[in-house]
Amino acid sequence: MKTIIKEMFHDWNETLIWSCLQGIMGEIYTNSTEDAAMAILGDFAFYAGNPSEELLWHKPESCKKDFIIMVPQNDAWAGLIETCYGDKAKKVTRYAVKKEKDIFDAEKLEQAVLSLPDGYELKLLEEQEYKMCQNNEWAKDLVSQYKDYDTYRELGLGAVVLKNGELAAGASSYSTYSEGIEIQIDTREDQRRKGLAYACGAKLILECLRRGLYPSWDAQNTWSAALAEKLGYHFSHEYIAYEISGYDGCVEKGLNSCSGNLPL
Repeated sequence: MKTIIKEMFHDWNETLIWSCLQGIMGEIYTNSTEDAAMAILGDFAFYAGNPSEELLWHKPESCKKDFIIMVPQNDAWAGLIETCYGDKAKKVTRYAVKKEKDIFDAEKLEQAVLSLPDGYELKLLEEQEYKMCQNNEWAKDLVSQYKDYDTYRELGLGAVVLKNGELAAGASSYSTYSEGIEIQIDTREDQRRKGLAYACGAKLILECLRRGLYPSWDAQNTWSAALAEKLGYHFSHEYIAYEISGYDGCVEKGLNSCSGNLPL
């Protein structure tokens, strides 16, 4: 069965899926006929195989939020998402970034780190900063996929910018897979347009390179895509996703579970 599921996702160059397939983070579910699969990690769910309404309605018990970003493998899946969720499904464009090794200019990245404005401190994300991220709504996703600091210390990696001892920006692993991390980057609203994300992102990429990890980047918007290119990445392609608000899944359909949807 695992081989069949890997085949469903085989042409999807997405580290969150790899994290699920590798059993490091996230979960994978199949429908009752085992011809479709969903890989879910954090706020993201990826759908592959034959379009299945059963899977689209299934909300795993581990998913506590009423928000999810559904990523369809093709137009057939996209159409079914729109049919199932209607006005709850906001169609958005995201920007995939190429996963290329040995493309980063370490000297340029070091200069980016040094570009941090006066009065700011840049450091790796440790226990105190982990707690600060948890206590700041805008920064929660920097650490939210790691249940505690011990798990983050084992699997995660990040860098933060501090201003007067307070969190101003951060770049961290949203998720982890065997060869690297998926980067999440955020800046406090009143600290934007100061180059903090640029310096912080450069610091994290350099640390990944030192540890033999690949720092994967997927852009939510054009600003994120532009920052990625400034740091040395190359744009790959646009793709469609659906932001679902009021994600009730099986609860809305009156189901307690979806038959056959067992984690690998």
